Amino acid sequence: MPILLAVFIALVQGVTELFPVSSLGHAVILPGVLHLGIDQKAPEFLPFLVVLHLGTAAALLAYFWRDWLNILTGLFGTASPARAENRHVLKLVVLATLPAAVLGALFEHKLKALFGVPVIAALFLFANGFLLFFGERLRKGRQQAARTGQGDLADLSWQGALAIGLCQCLAFFPGISRSGATMVGGLLSGLNHRASAHFSFLIATPVILGAAVLEVPKLLKTHAAPGMLEVSLVGGLVAGVTAFASIAFLMHYFRKHEFEALNPFAFYCWIAGAASAAYLLLA
Repeated sequence: MPILLAVFIALVQGVTELFPVSSLGHAVILPGVLHLGIDQKAPEFLPFLVVLHLGTAAALLAYFWRDWLNILTGLFGTASPARAENRHVLKLVVLATLPAAVLGALFEHKLKALFGVPVIAALFLFANGFLLFFGERLRKGRQQAARTGQGDLADLSWQGALAIGLCQCLAFFPGISRSGATMVGGLLSGLNHRASAHFSFLIATPVILGAAVLEVPKLLKTHAAPGMLEVSLVGGLVAGVTAFASIAFLMHYFRKHEFEALNPFAFYCWIAGAASAAYLLLA
């Protein structure tokens, strides 16, 4: 894979991974639409994408390092309200991570077949628009939460965290956004938009790191084209820097836009998904 092409894909991934528009869907669709000459069924393609996600995980750790430090320090020392809250958040993160870990292990090989089919990813991207749009409208107590300032992460129950984790499993289908599904799950669990995004980004870190642990070694063992490892590492760096900027933008955006904040992303998914599917089917 040429280095410039890898950088282009990394830039797209760094933006779309945190935006609720499916980075995996874009990584599958764009090569088919733009005729980039990428063999999406090559054994090193999925590990390459995972390296990009690893860069995103590094960006998440860099942006939310205080959260993780507080969570880890909450495991030690004497009891206090702050430590109790940090332990509560850790329990929520663990609960929300379990469904993806379990279902991913069970269905990983069956779902991999979808990763190299651009038209399927385009259709799922179109469906992702409905997930975002109707998720906003199904949100319970939206106006009350916005008016009273409730809906913060400390208010999330274990049932809500588990529901968000189940929503995260929808992202096994390329085109369904992991961040979008978890944000909608957060909204339906009573969180406001900023808290939903915050929790979505927190639980992304163990999921992405777990996928990297499974896939990166495969990149080292596969008979990849010469220089593929170096290209992947450059792509991971570019994706990480881009993802950090995306996180900063989104946290600011969700702080300023509490009402129907997911609608613009839903409109994008409808347009991009429908246009891509039509092109791929008719071309």
